Amino acid sequence: MAEFLKLSDPGLAGAALISVLLGLICLVAALSRLRRRQLLRSGLQGLLAMVLLGGAALLILLGINLHTYQRLTYEKPVAELNFSQVGPQRFQARLTGVQGQSTAGYDLYGDEWQLDARVLRWKPPATLLGLDARYRLERLSGRYRDITQEMEAPRAVYNLAPDTGLDLWSLIGKLRRYVDWVDAYYGNAAYLPMADKARYEVSLTQSGLVARPVNEEARRAVNRW
Repeated sequence: MAEFLKLSDPGLAGAALISVLLGLICLVAALSRLRRRQLLRSGLQGLLAMVLLGGAALLILLGINLHTYQRLTYEKPVAELNFSQVGPQRFQARLTGVQGQSTAGYDLYGDEWQLDARVLRWKPPATLLGLDARYRLERLSGRYRDITQEMEAPRAVYNLAPDTGLDLWSLIGKLRRYVDWVDAYYGNAAYLPMADKARYEVSLTQSGLVARPVNEEARRAVNRW
């Protein structure tokens, strides 16, 4: 009940708490009358206690369901990308992470940018406990709209994953057979067109990366895409 009160909607939590308290009061009164052999009154108060406690259980289940939905629709910003055009099909990208750490000087070739990540998604019981999808940004690269250029023109790919010694992602992959909370473990990418002064925000949802334009230059580039 305490965990439900912390996680659920305040109105549902208050109603559930009141139902539980009234149900317990009725239950204690019913047991007291039963000891005094007042069977009819004891039965009526016991029935009322069951109704109140049953209603509280329904409210708790509804609150848990709402909390699960909120966790599944949760979005977490993970990066922002800004672009400056320095030549035909050549851009300089500035990537800002969620920690505010910026890196300038990513020279990208092509018409579009692509951000790759590795995503770990949990099953609903773990999501309910507050475990959101986990991610690791892997690569930033440019790509051409024309497939012939993609195969023949200059390309640039940058590694964004730090080498920390212990590869946690490989370890999780090996432990998946023993940990049933892992729902999916997969690679995911978002890509949108590059344009001068365009700015994009990349967020992580429970289903992967989502990229959105956040200024007029980026919106115009997407509309022309």
